[in-house]
Amino acid sequence: MSSSQKNPARIVTCPTCEARVKWTPGNEFRPFCSERCKLIDLGSWADESHKIAGSSNDILSEELKPD
Repeated sequence: MSSSQKNPARIVTCPTCEARVKWTPGNEFRPFCSERCKLIDLGSWADESHKIAGSSNDILSEELKPD
């Protein structure tokens, strides 16, 4: 039995188009299904459609605290 049969590829959902994708070293775009979906996601971060919750003031106040 080969190692691929012992450890089947994990299947994940592409965050952009929701296609089912194998999580393997051969998929250079993982967790995305394609370069197109990867670039769509990157563009969403660049135009700030995607954001991490929190306030930028929180980060600045931590940086400005005296030691």
